[in-house]
Parts: sequence; structure tokens; C-alpha cells
Amino acid sequence: MMLVTMYMSLTSGAFDIKVMDIIRTLLRMDSQPDQDLVIFEFRLPRIIIAMLVGMGLAIAGAVIQSITRNGLADPGILGINSGAGAAMVIFLFFYQGQSKGDEWTSILAMPLFGLIGGLLAAFLIYLFSWKNGKLESQRLLLTGIAIASGLGAVSLYLTLKMNPNDFEMAVVWNSGSIYNANWKYIISILPWFVLLVPVIVSKSYILDLFQLDEDSVISVGVASQKEKAVLLLSSIGIVSACVSVSGGIGFIGLMAPHIAKYLVGNAHRRIIPVCGVVGALLVMISDYISKTVFAPAELPVGIVTAIIGVPYFIFLLYRKKGRS
Repeated sequence: MMLVTMYMSLTSGAFDIKVMDIIRTLLRMDSQPDQDLVIFEFRLPRIIIAMLVGMGLAIAGAVIQSITRNGLADPGILGINSGAGAAMVIFLFFYQGQSKGDEWTSILAMPLFGLIGGLLAAFLIYLFSWKNGKLESQRLLLTGIAIASGLGAVSLYLTLKMNPNDFEMAVVWNSGSIYNANWKYIISILPWFVLLVPVIVSKSYILDLFQLDEDSVISVGVASQKEKAVLLLSSIGIVSACVSVSGGIGFIGLMAPHIAKYLVGNAHRRIIPVCGVVGALLVMISDYISKTVFAPAELPVGIVTAIIGVPYFIFLLYRKKGRS
């Protein structure tokens, strides 16, 4: 399925390319300058960014759902996306316009600003969701929605203060878009994946234990709060890196873990890799839809994921209500 989506993304667009021409270009056999430009500068970076962002958001969503024991939780709904997004808008507002001669510095600094915003959002969520010495799932969800709304208002206020060109870019970016993907963005977020994804994978068995009650987790010798902090920080780092290059793409971290559990069961050593593949596929398909269905106009990919994700969220909400 992923190979089919990659094939469709590479061959389709304003400039259609035959599959044999793509193979010749990739293998450097009789390549043409216009095909090199379209494939290597536009389509291939966009596909790779879609894969990485989808994988990152999905894995982070699986971790957050396990930590909170709440199947409705994801980085977007909990406000982590909004925290990272608000920090990125602040960065764009105060710094980006002055960094024309130092583009690499600004690109590499973007995930760090996103991390700060994500950490701030997570701190506020934890602060207001903690009651009687434990984290309450319902309070967590409501607090996350409230903080996401507040940080969204901050982002909107700053975008309204930008000049028209920057305003348009910020609005599209906040909606979730990867149309301006490039190799520099890929290089800027790869270290975060290389460092943090193995941490999460290595703690898959702890994510399984978190499905038990808090006393049972502690009784088997797990430092519950320490492990939660490590996993949450790893997830925030990945989400912040994703938001720094794609803006606010929502609902991937909600949908992908449920699909992965349906496919492979509840063991996180299987859920995490499958979740990453499902998330990558969801963003790739959404991006293909966003650039082809309304061509020559192009929708931000975040709007497409929201169109898919909102009904799915309502379905999960009613299913959970029916079980309670």
C-alpha cells in the first residue's frame, strides 16, 4: 500500500511523469533536468516528510494513549501540537524574517522552539490534570482541549500582526501543510527520530505495564513517574520536530494507534512499528488527496486529516460511552 501511494505521488501532479522516466531519473540513467527538479526537489522530499511526520505523530499518539490510559488522547487533542505550534509562530514572528543570510540556523532551531512550546503545554496539562496524587484521564482531556484553544488564540493573534506574505504562510502552516518540504527540513528532524524513537521502542514492555493500575505497575518494580516522564519527553520531542516542518496536522496520533491495535493486538512491541507505518501511510494518502482532488488548487494536508479524523473521533467517543 505504501509503495502504491509513493508511486502515485511521484507520477501524479501538475507535471505528470511516467514510471520508467522516474526509474531512469532515480538510477541516474538518461535523466532530464526538468525531471530531476520535479522528483528530487519537490516530490521526493515531500514524500519523505509525509512518511516521517506520519510515523512520528502516530508513535507519539500510541505513547500518550498508553500513559494516560485514554484511547481518545493524542498530541493534537491534548494541546501538545498547539504548544509546539505557538512556539513556532513566535519564532517565525520574531526571528525568521531576520535570518535570510543564515537559513540553516533558523531551520535547525525550529524543532528546539517547538520542543519548548510542547514542554510548556505538557507542563500546564499535567499541572491542571493532577488530582489526589494521580493523573485523571478525563481532566487531562478537558485540560488539553482548553490549553489547545488558548495557545491557538495566541498563534492567531501573532499571525494577524504579521505582514501579508508571512500571514499567508503562517495560516497555511498552522493548518498543517508539507507543500514546501525540502531536504533541509528532513535533515533538521532526522536526529530527533534517530535519538528518540529507539528510546520508545526499548520501553515497549513498560507501555504494556501502564495498562495496569498504578499500584500494580509500582509493585513489579517500575519507577512509574520516571518512566512516564522519559516517554512523555520523548514523545514531545518527536511531535515538536514534526510540527516544526509540517505545522499542525491533527488526528494521526488518534487514529493510527487504534488501527494498529486492531491489526496486531495490544502488545506495544508490535504496536509501535505498525503504528508508525499506519501513520506514515495516513499522511501520505492525505497529502496525495490534498494536492490532486482540488487541483490546481491545493488543500493543506491538515484539513484532509481533520475531515477523516473528526468522524473517527466521534465514533470512538460514542463507542467508549456505550461501554461505560
